[in-house]
Amino acid sequence: MQDVTPKNQRPITTHADQLNRGCYCATLDRKALNVSLRDQFLDAGSNFSAVPEIQHFFSNTPVFVPRADVEMMERIVQAIESASALASYRERALSWAPEIARIDPGPIGAFMGYDFHLGPDGPQLIEINTNAGGAFLNTVLARAQHRCCDPSQQTAATKQALDGFEDAVLDMFEQERKKQRTDSMPSCLAIVDDDPQSQFMFPEFQLAEQLLQARGIDTLILDPSELEYVDGALTANGKRIDMVYNRLVDFALDAPAHEALRRAYLDGAVVVTPNPRVHALMADKRNLILLSDPQTLRDWGLNEAEAGYLASAVPKTRLVAASNAAELWRVRRELFFKPVAGHGSKGVYRGNKLTRRVFENILEGDYIAQNFVPAGERAMKVDGTVTTRKVDIRLYTYAGKSLLAAARVYQGQTTNFRTPGGGFAPVFQL
Repeated sequence: MQDVTPKNQRPITTHADQLNRGCYCATLDRKALNVSLRDQFLDAGSNFSAVPEIQHFFSNTPVFVPRADVEMMERIVQAIESASALASYRERALSWAPEIARIDPGPIGAFMGYDFHLGPDGPQLIEINTNAGGAFLNTVLARAQHRCCDPSQQTAATKQALDGFEDAVLDMFEQERKKQRTDSMPSCLAIVDDDPQSQFMFPEFQLAEQLLQARGIDTLILDPSELEYVDGALTANGKRIDMVYNRLVDFALDAPAHEALRRAYLDGAVVVTPNPRVHALMADKRNLILLSDPQTLRDWGLNEAEAGYLASAVPKTRLVAASNAAELWRVRRELFFKPVAGHGSKGVYRGNKLTRRVFENILEGDYIAQNFVPAGERAMKVDGTVTTRKVDIRLYTYAGKSLLAAARVYQGQTTNFRTPGGGFAPVFQL
C-alpha cells in the first residue's frame, strides 16, 4: 500500500483508517452490477439501457468504517428517536411546524436517513432525512463487490443486513400500515414524486416497485397529478390507492398539484409514509437546535446516557436571526449555513466562503447555522492518479433500527453525483 495523507483526514488510529488512506482496490464488479440491474429492470417491465446515467450513481471504491463507529452511529440514532418522543421536544418542534403536522395518523416514517461525518471526535450528525434516497440502489451495489486486499470486507453483520433487506422492507411497510389500519398489507401502493421519470432517483423507484410487486403488492409510480380523490377514495389509473410511499419534497403537501393527496391524507383515507408529522418531528432542520442542546433534553427527561451521545455527536446549531447576526458573521468561518426548508444540499453555504451580500440574503431567509464539521476523506485512484474524495456515511433506519449503512463519495462543498470516482459506495465494516 502506498501511504498518502489526505487533507482533513483524521490521524491513523484504526485498520479502517489505514485502508482508507492506502487501499485503492476497485471492488465494484460492474459486469455483475449491470447484470443484476438489467434483470431487475426487466422484471419490472423497464429497459435498463434507457438509463445509462445510472452508472454515475456508483463509485468503484469502498469505504472502510470501524465497526465501533457504526455501533456508535446506531446508538446516536436511538438517542435521537428517544429525544423525539419526549412531550416537551414534540411541543417545541411542532411550534414551528405547519398545522398539518399536528395530525398524528400513526406511521413513524419509512426509510429514515441519518447522515454522519467521521472524524477524530467520532461520528458527527450532519442531517436527518425523512425521504432518504438510495437504499435500494445501495443494496444492489453492495452485492456486486469482489474482494480487495483486505480479507474481512464482508462481515457477518453486513451479510446479514443484505440477506434480510427485502424482508425488512416488506415488514417496514407492513408495520407502517398497521399503525394506521387494522389490516397489515396494502392492496395497492403508490410511489409518489413530482414528474418521477425526470427524477435523478427514478431508477430507485423502479427497483422499489419491482421488489414490492414480487412480494405481491400492486405498485405504481405516480406523479401526484395522476391522483384523484372522490367520495373518500384515492385513485389512479382506475385503481384505489390505499398506501403512498412519499418521495415528495413538499413536506407539508401544500402545493396545488398535491391537493388530492393532501385531502386524502387529512381524511385518513390513505396511509402516507413518510408523512408531514414525521418530517416536522424528525427532519425539520430547526430540530438540530434542540438535539444539540443536551442539557435542555436532560431537563425534558432524556436519560444521561442518551444525552451524552447527543452531546458528543450533534454539532452546535442555532437559528439565524437579526439578533445574532453580528456574532454569526464574526465566527462565520466556523459555521455551515442551511435553509430550514431546504433539501438536496440546495441553498447551503460554507461560512468561510460567504460574502456580505450572500449573508444578507441568508438573514432575510429562514436559515440555521451549524458548527462546521469536515467530512472524512478516502484516497483512491481515478484514471490512474491517486487523489482524495470526501465521504459521508448514511444509516437507513426504521423505528430506530438500522436497515443498511452506505457511503457517499464526492468532491466539493456538498454531496453530489457529478464527481469522477464518486457516487454511492459500500461500507466495509472492520
